[in-house]
Formats: sequence, structure tokens, C-alpha cells
Amino acid sequence: MSGEAIKVMLVDDHTLFRKGLAELLDGRETIRVVAATGQPAEAARLLDETQPDVLVLDLNMPPHGGLALLRELQAQGWSKPTLILTVSDAEDDLANAMRAGARGYLLKDMEPDDVVDAIQRAMRGETVVAPTMTLKLVNLLQGGGSKNAARENLLAQLTAREREILDHLAQGQSNKAIARALDISHDTVKLHVRHILSKLNLTSRVEAAVFAVEQKMAPRQK
Repeated sequence: MSGEAIKVMLVDDHTLFRKGLAELLDGRETIRVVAATGQPAEAARLLDETQPDVLVLDLNMPPHGGLALLRELQAQGWSKPTLILTVSDAEDDLANAMRAGARGYLLKDMEPDDVVDAIQRAMRGETVVAPTMTLKLVNLLQGGGSKNAARENLLAQLTAREREILDHLAQGQSNKAIARALDISHDTVKLHVRHILSKLNLTSRVEAAVFAVEQKMAPRQK
């Protein structure tokens, strides 16, 4: 990624996790942690002082929770990407976060590289979720009737390998997991994903997963 590092602010009341994440992110050339706090009451002041590009916010924090804080910050003018980072994999929590205006929903057991990737993708305007939450987001986004003819025409443009990778995206797998499953390189998977998004006129892997499910490319049972 070129250009200036992405400025990130962390709000999490678990001190060890917050400090560990700050150290991990600050070790990347593409990211700079400009503020980190465990006190929601300090969040507005720190946002104003440090002007971050992305807010990474814990879901369950006293006194009222991360989503209440997000709504409060938005009422005060915050409009840049917010990523929820939590231990909760409940679909209701995911739905509430998206309704509150979060750009993404990440889990605290994710690989560090995937958290970094999610921050970068959020800056590009994508909606990002933990790989294991993709199908839950698909369930939330599905709205019924399909545009079968147009969609099948788009699908016909994909190669056999691209269809295979699209199927794995619908299962909520990360690029690394797809690379392992198909015995190809991580960079090759990234290239295929870019081609898939371009051919299907989509902007994110979440949209690709929704597309796959709606086209009856449901996850394979194992």
C-alpha cells in the first residue's frame, strides 16, 4: 500500500489486549496507532485531537457498550470507518453493529494479518467481517428475489478456478485458508479474487459471498 500510514485509534477496556494490539499494529509500515484508550469517556476528545482514519472499537465496554459509544461519536460528527473488534460471534451482535453504522465486524481470535488487511480494506470503502462471520452477514443481507438471468451471465465469465474460489469465499474462508485448501499461493488467491470482483462488478468479498449464495453456490458440507 502506498502513501501515508493509516491512522488508527483503539478503544478497548481490556488493558493487556489493547496494549498488545497497539504494539502489533504499530509494527506495520502501513498503520500507525495515534490513540488508544480504555475509557469511553475519553474517546471524543481523543478523536478530535488525533484525527484518526479508522476507529477500532470493542463491543462490550462499560458503562453502555461500544455501539452506544459509536452512536454518540457519530452524533458528534464522526463519519470515518469504524471496525468492531469483539469476542462475540452472535448474529444479533453483528446485525446491531451494522445497523449502528460499523464498517466491519472482527473477532479477537483472528490472525493479526487479517486484522491489518481488514483495516486496509475498510479504508478502501469495503465492508469487512471476520471470515467465520461471512455467512451470518450473508443471511442478514439476503433480500429475497434474485436477478437470475443477469447474474448467470456474469457468472459465466468466471473460469473454473474462479468459480472454485468464489465457492470458498461463500464459506467465509480467508485468502490464506483458500490458498491452503487449493494448494496455491496466497498471492495467486488475491489475484483471482480481484478478477472475480471485476468480472462480477462487485467491490468486496462480502458482496461476492452474497452473490455466490444467491446463485445457489451454497457452502459444501464437510
